Amino acid sequence: MLLLKNGNVHTMAGEVIEGGDVLINEGRVQEVGRNLSGSGAEVLDVTGKFVMPGIIDAHSHLGMWEDAMGFEGDDGNEETDPVTPGLRAIDGINPMDRCFEDAYRGGVTAAVTGPGSANVIGGLFTAVKTYGKRVDDMIIKDPVALKVAFGENPKTVYGGEQKKTPRTRMAIAGILREELTKAKEYMEGRAKPKEEDRPDFDMGMEAIAKVLRREIPLKAHAHRADDIFTAIRIAKEFDVRLTLDHCTEGHLIVDYLKQEGYPCIVGPSLTDRSKIELKNLSFKTPGILSKAGLTVAIMTDHPVIPLQYITLCASLAVREGMDEAEALRAITINPAKIAGIDGRVGSIEAGKDADVAIFDGNPLDIRNRCYATVINGAVIYKRD
Repeated sequence: MLLLKNGNVHTMAGEVIEGGDVLINEGRVQEVGRNLSGSGAEVLDVTGKFVMPGIIDAHSHLGMWEDAMGFEGDDGNEETDPVTPGLRAIDGINPMDRCFEDAYRGGVTAAVTGPGSANVIGGLFTAVKTYGKRVDDMIIKDPVALKVAFGENPKTVYGGEQKKTPRTRMAIAGILREELTKAKEYMEGRAKPKEEDRPDFDMGMEAIAKVLRREIPLKAHAHRADDIFTAIRIAKEFDVRLTLDHCTEGHLIVDYLKQEGYPCIVGPSLTDRSKIELKNLSFKTPGILSKAGLTVAIMTDHPVIPLQYITLCASLAVREGMDEAEALRAITINPAKIAGIDGRVGSIEAGKDADVAIFDGNPLDIRNRCYATVINGAVIYKRD
């Protein structure tokens, strides 16, 4: 049992409790309030500190591109086929990557991670805690989404020296439609009453079937406005769920996105305009989308931006017009909702996982450092 005592508790559940306590028991939040006590509980004095849910990154490649390892540590893209839906992030994550420690020392307790954007269909993303040695024990939910990519990345991987399809945006959309159609036919075949009439089991088709059954969304890498619209067009054609990841030009088409209502995972904004798709990159984007009523998460795309700097990204979004409370939601409860893990994480509420980040002050002030991090009810980091 652990008692966090006398902090300023930002629950992300609609209230801020000044001088509040969080009582933790058996890895979960037992009670939130004032003047709490727990028989035999370890007490951590957090007087005056900023207590918030553990930070969550809704789009990263944590453990897939390992720190300081170059090509040897690259397990993020299977650049041999533009269609690899059967790949699972959990088979590529190395929890021994020191970036996991960097993350939780920065108050990040969970990350949605998976394959990159080389392929039209890249594979299945997962949501994991940032502390542990065995990925099987770190999983919050698996899978959470099927990664698909539009625009320059798949074009340049396969349309360059490989001289393979896709070489155009038309081909990317065509490949995705074809695979979704194949999966629909596969599902119908597998449902036939006679075993001899059913198609053979296909791992890739089974992954896409999860999307068609609306169990998980398409996680669409889309920077440019036209790519965002193509992702939406295909999602509506097949009646599937969708998240708009990167959404770099989202601020240019905000009225349309408001009509459609798909959640937006914005970033990485703390980077250079390294390709034509990023010419309209701006930290104004998350604030504009949020003010339009859209569910917005801020992401790092780690290792593009190291995961521990997600609070800096949120801070810069506030500087460029995002509401401060919404920026905090964009790195806590919003990513949890988008990933479908808000029943366990994203806010400090009774019954949820006891994942808590404690800062010296408001983390959107970059002078304030992470003081302690709690994951599954255990203090896994405390600054000396």
